[in-house]
Amino acid sequence: MTLAQWYVPISANQETNLRHTRLLRFALPIVLFVLASGFEIWEHWVKHGSVAMDPTGLLEVFIFGVVGPLAVFGALSYVEFLMRTLHRAHADIALLNHDLERKIADRTAELQQANQRLRESDQMKSDFVSLVSHELRAPLATLNGGLELALQNESQLPPKAQRILHLLLDETARLTGFVKMILDVSQLETGRLQLNCGPVAVWPLLQHAVAVVLGNNDRHIVWKVPSDTPPILADEIYVEQAVRNLLRNAHKYSPPSSPIELEVQTNNNTLCICVTDHGPGIPPEQQEAVFQRFVRLPYDHGDRPSGYGLGLYFVRSLIVAQGGAVTLISPVHDDPAAPGCRFVITLPIAEEPASEADEMAITEMGMPVQMFV
Repeated sequence: MTLAQWYVPISANQETNLRHTRLLRFALPIVLFVLASGFEIWEHWVKHGSVAMDPTGLLEVFIFGVVGPLAVFGALSYVEFLMRTLHRAHADIALLNHDLERKIADRTAELQQANQRLRESDQMKSDFVSLVSHELRAPLATLNGGLELALQNESQLPPKAQRILHLLLDETARLTGFVKMILDVSQLETGRLQLNCGPVAVWPLLQHAVAVVLGNNDRHIVWKVPSDTPPILADEIYVEQAVRNLLRNAHKYSPPSSPIELEVQTNNNTLCICVTDHGPGIPPEQQEAVFQRFVRLPYDHGDRPSGYGLGLYFVRSLIVAQGGAVTLISPVHDDPAAPGCRFVITLPIAEEPASEADEMAITEMGMPVQMFV
């Protein structure tokens, strides 16, 4: 700091206070000297009409007329010094505050610029991902269509060609699903994902999700869904997609011989969809990390299942965007080798009842109050 910065001028009000203190510092001792000396002279000499030297009177004049005013002068001088020091300290603090505010303003401007650059970079990333995903959907759709067309007469093809075509169809379907997820994540992060929320019947949604994910599997499913389950207020397509992701995770990370439990619970104005598996579980310290993007936890139970670390992030983002929540409970079971995980989707209950078409669909499916398969 330079000398000019160290010198801080005292304000006009502070200078006026110091001037008054300085005047009082000189005037009060003089007044005390005159009053004390005059009183002692009158008491010892004028009152008795004597002009003789009185040692006692001289001592009292010295004490009260000289020492006293000098002590008052010294005390007021110290008070003035303290006031000047205090004013200078206040001025220094004001200068430091001004300098600190200037630095904060400069750093805030720098942070705002950096934040703006990050936003622009993130927007460019989102636009790029959205563009690439969108451009990939058309050729993938064409490829899927060509493969399905080729498989219409698969009986006329050699077995090896049939296996290759089915493999290609499975891989293109998987890639199409991944591209769609990337596009949905990008649109969700930028607030461009269109959600059409309305009353959704839970039974048909869960049945369809299980049929899509585990339709060709012998996985043991345990249903715990009451027949009087109310509809939820949500986007049917994306809620089912979230349930599918949880079912895929439960299927991938638990032994094929273990069951997957689908349970529905109601609590006041909310409804919970619970997906429970008998897998290796997730440690408590890592449970929040699994909902982050591109995060995959270490897997010590054989070959690591395929994935990109986006499924659970997408599930939570979708459900939160619809006014719900996703929570994880682990361990669930007492078996230390397979403690399992329970993912709970919580959504508000719709005020309107399910439509007649939904009720007819449930009736046609022949779903009982509580079914254990």
